[in-house]
Amino acid sequence: MAPEFEVRTDRGVVGYVPGAWDMFHIGHLNILRRAREHCDYLIVGVVTDEALFRAKRKYPIVPFDERCEIVASIKIVDEVVTDTSSNKLEVWRRVPFDIVFKGDDWQGTPKGDKLERDMASVGVQVHYFPYTKQTSSTELRRIITEL
Repeated sequence: MAPEFEVRTDRGVVGYVPGAWDMFHIGHLNILRRAREHCDYLIVGVVTDEALFRAKRKYPIVPFDERCEIVASIKIVDEVVTDTSSNKLEVWRRVPFDIVFKGDDWQGTPKGDKLERDMASVGVQVHYFPYTKQTSSTELRRIITEL
């Protein structure tokens, strides 16, 4: 299915998409669909409420357990795992994957550069997808708080 990526397991090419998945919207679905096109087995990491607070200084609107249930119910997702850190090597040690997918808003940034270095150290590729600018959880949160 994904010949440009090296197959390292009996599951074929294993992809990983981390995210908050808060207030699930079309941008979230788009990144999952695109990731699925590039791997045979798709693992989705759902970031915990605490890890999100550490990273963004705000809690998600939708609680962790509900976000996990929403993502797990999507048929193109093979597995959902808990993501507790911005360090994706920690997740990779628990559930090895061949490629990690991120929005292109990370590309060329310090956090994207670190992700690329970390993943290269274990032979994992980083693949960026266009960020859905017209719909984002940040924008949805802004609209909700203005109501």
